[in-house]
Amino acid sequence: MLTTIEEKPKEPKTPMTSFASINEDLILNILKRLPALSFASAACVSKSWNQICNQILYKPKFASAFSLNPDEKVALEEVVNKVLSEPIRPHFAIANVIGSGVDLSERLNFLATKLGFQTPIIVSCTSGIMGRDAVTDEHREVSTVMLEEYWVDGESNPCNGIILTVGFLPGLKVDAIPLFQPRKGCRATMVDNFVMDIKDYATSISGCASPVGIIMFGDEDADQKPVMEKLDHAMSSDTIIIGDERAQFLYRNGVESRNDYESSEYFSAAVALVFARDRDKPCGTGEIQFHAALSSGVSAVGPRYKAVSVKKIVSGTGHTTWLTARREGEHEIQDGQRILDDINNELVNQVGHPDLYIGVTEQRRCFIGSQKSRVMTFLVFHGVMGGDQEYLFADGVGIRTGDYFQFYHPDPSAALSSCSNVSKNFRNLNLDWSSRNCLHARGVYDNVCNKELVGGFVFSCCGRGESFFERCNVDSSPFLDNFPGFPMAGIFCRGEIGRGFSVFNADEGQEERTSHCCLHVYSAVYLLVSYTPAHP
Repeated sequence: MLTTIEEKPKEPKTPMTSFASINEDLILNILKRLPALSFASAACVSKSWNQICNQILYKPKFASAFSLNPDEKVALEEVVNKVLSEPIRPHFAIANVIGSGVDLSERLNFLATKLGFQTPIIVSCTSGIMGRDAVTDEHREVSTVMLEEYWVDGESNPCNGIILTVGFLPGLKVDAIPLFQPRKGCRATMVDNFVMDIKDYATSISGCASPVGIIMFGDEDADQKPVMEKLDHAMSSDTIIIGDERAQFLYRNGVESRNDYESSEYFSAAVALVFARDRDKPCGTGEIQFHAALSSGVSAVGPRYKAVSVKKIVSGTGHTTWLTARREGEHEIQDGQRILDDINNELVNQVGHPDLYIGVTEQRRCFIGSQKSRVMTFLVFHGVMGGDQEYLFADGVGIRTGDYFQFYHPDPSAALSSCSNVSKNFRNLNLDWSSRNCLHARGVYDNVCNKELVGGFVFSCCGRGESFFERCNVDSSPFLDNFPGFPMAGIFCRGEIGRGFSVFNADEGQEERTSHCCLHVYSAVYLLVSYTPAHP
């Protein structure tokens, strides 16, 4: 007897619910909303997710935020949480803390833990910060003086403030390169080594000895004049250098052995964050470009003088120069008091900004090691410390008999006009980039480079700000007026480093145009970072 086996009815197929069946656009939409740490974890889930993450982060990106929270730890957490609230892969980080004598090591270690121990990080003390609040997203310029006025009971509410900037720059590689100098003895050789370290790093990454740009922080007790003269001599005119001349700082980079920066014999006289083009960048990666501009805040006053006798004085408080001089074209030698009386008579209507400087035109032979030398002309500013019946007293050394100099004084009107010129030039850049982008949108690619802003930095003199201009946010205005919404970080410092200004400065005088000037006074130095996508 044959028996038949009844066939079980087929169960209806249920739709797949695995991640593999989810639309790729939906995954992308989810991943791009993740904070940076979760985004980094998602990139490790699978090869396909990693490719999607690379699609999201294919362009350069800056993230910046500041906090004025009186609790130092809370302030640090606020800025870290803000800059890491969106996808970003940190290629470098700069943190600036308001104050002097602040313990920076704890902040540096915390940032390394959050951003990665291979990330180049610089932490410095500064006289003020400018940027967007991590909590309110309000843009502000804040200096130490303003904070002291803000916290009425200053003893219980110390003047705290921190700004953090993190950058992702595909197509560039970044490293922190220190300048070690002996605490005693000759330092010239160490400067040569520092310049060669930068050139060697740039060559190893790009095949070119000059990097795209350098953001530099100098130690407050070290003289950056010989450093900048050698860098200016050694680097291509296209290399932009900006930074803080006198600061307290700590740093770390990807090479752990180079992070042992303090010893009984040596100290870190400066650190350079070096940006070099990556010749091995992935196909399809666009080009990053640096653009710099200067807003001068001083005006020349009085005639030119020629140094007749020069004495270098070394004391426990620093180095000074005593000099006598004669007016250009005259034979009579004038003492310091007479020179100052003549200058003060011309400044009789200038009230509230008593600082005086002499801008010395120096012709010097520059060389690195045994390389071929060349003569360069520099404009170097020295603070005027006073004068007597014999000598004029100037801060610092390096002035020689026969050097010409002219007096300069802080001038809010000139600074405001200069800042407006920078804003106008930024506006022209923005219009040019916008017109290029319109052509791209219409499908016109031939000989047209699409360009967009990534973000920027401002290094402004601590003597500027609201008290100098009698209005707020002046130094930030070129960014705020022309690139609203883009990340911008700025600090107020005690000496502005600026070299390689690619954005034309219409307000420069003849002396500034014909001489190399890398260390400025009462100025604001601007850096724009732009990105040009690769052609389709």
